[in-house]
Amino acid sequence: MYLKKIDGPRAVTLPDGQIMTLADLPPENTRRWVASRKLAVVRGVAYGLIEQSDALSRYGLSREEFHEWISAVNAHGEEGLKVTSVKNDRQP
Repeated sequence: MYLKKIDGPRAVTLPDGQIMTLADLPPENTRRWVASRKLAVVRGVAYGLIEQSDALSRYGLSREEFHEWISAVNAHGEEGLKVTSVKNDRQP
C-alpha cells in the first residue's frame, strides 16, 4: 500500500485515548458548521493534527471566528459551540 507523503502527522491520540486522523476532519467545502464539526477542527489544531493557519485557509475561517470557537470550548465544552442567533425582543 502506498501512502502519500504529507507534512505533519496522519493521526494523533487525544487525552481520552481516542485516535483522530485527517479523515475525522470535516470536508474542505463545509459550509454548515454544526458543533461536532467545529469541535473536530478545534481538536485537530489543539493536538497538532493540522496547523491553525492550514485550518483557517482550508475552511475559510477568520482568526477571530476560530478563537471564538476555542474560547467556547474552553468555557463550556462542546455545548458552547451550539450557537443560535440571539433575538433582541426589546423595542426602542
